[in-house]
Amino acid sequence: MGGGFTVLHLVRPFLSFLPEVQSADRKIPLREVIYTVISLFIFLACSQLPLYGIHSTTGADPFYWMHVILASNHGTVMELGITPIVTSGLVMQLLAGSKIIEVDNSVRKDRALLNGAQKLLGHPDCCW
Repeated sequence: MGGGFTVLHLVRPFLSFLPEVQSADRKIPLREVIYTVISLFIFLACSQLPLYGIHSTTGADPFYWMHVILASNHGTVMELGITPIVTSGLVMQLLAGSKIIEVDNSVRKDRALLNGAQKLLGHPDCCW
């Protein structure tokens, strides 16, 4: 990437407050892949598992399209905790993939900025 200013540079002041996970430096064994698949099934099950005491309303759901994209229903277990993080990651990857924001994945600093933006937008006190 060139030396110009990009939108992702606005995230730089917040990076020191966000945790970072290092990339894998080894081949991922099949056992870990199986754990990931099991976690995915748990996520999908919890996206359908209703919370006790949440009553369905007959009115319009303002987050209808978010529920469609994340394959979840209103008032489920996943709506409480992980949805903002998943949504922010999905949106940032879509923006980067469609070249709306410029990210060079071969440059470590650009990857760190993209990950930082995902964490910042997924934080419950940010933007929502």
